[in-house]
Amino acid sequence: MAGAVRVPRGQARFACGALATFALVTVAAGLAAWHKYELLAGPPTPGPYVDNPLVEVDTYFRNLMGWRTGLLLLALLQFSIWLANMRDLADVIWRQGQRRHRAWLVFGWVIPLGQLFIPKMFINDLWAASRPEPQRRRGHPLLTAWWLSVLVAANAYSDAPEHLKKAATTSQARQALRQIMFSDGLDICAAALSIIVVLQLIRRLERAALTAMAPAEVRPAGQAGS
Repeated sequence: MAGAVRVPRGQARFACGALATFALVTVAAGLAAWHKYELLAGPPTPGPYVDNPLVEVDTYFRNLMGWRTGLLLLALLQFSIWLANMRDLADVIWRQGQRRHRAWLVFGWVIPLGQLFIPKMFINDLWAASRPEPQRRRGHPLLTAWWLSVLVAANAYSDAPEHLKKAATTSQARQALRQIMFSDGLDICAAALSIIVVLQLIRRLERAALTAMAPAEVRPAGQAGS
């Protein structure tokens, strides 16, 4: 049907899947960091280099950190695509309430200072569009907690991997590993809250679309129209 509202359920699933995979690999990287941290606390292990458990765990740790970085980029890409599709849906429900031009969906993530608040503005506008018209207010404690977790995770101990590479002593290496494990915990919390926000918004906006466009058809994104 012409004018049907497209609900991006598929993109929501992709975004949640990418975030969940990133969180799982981050857990694995944190466990490898803990193992390496414990091995560094003990005496040096004698024996051939290839049989050294510290070398083995370090290999796993570096590989997992590489996968973690790749999955983070994938999760950000999927989240951005989902956000763009959600903006399409919000434009149908409450176009005048979307305060920023669509180009800021890209530039808002990379412009200094703007990246501190512009992505949150888009989410606030989507949340407001999902509410009944008399109750449209931007912001919610869940969104505030989510955005604070993202900002803290992105900035807390972000230089810890570089410190680990430059560590000249066991004490310095263990300190860098402590920072990495703490940062991993923050990343996992941010990913979990991001999944909750995605699921909440897709459910709320779909319900708002059904109410606002009752005579029209509301269908998942990617499904052929009639």
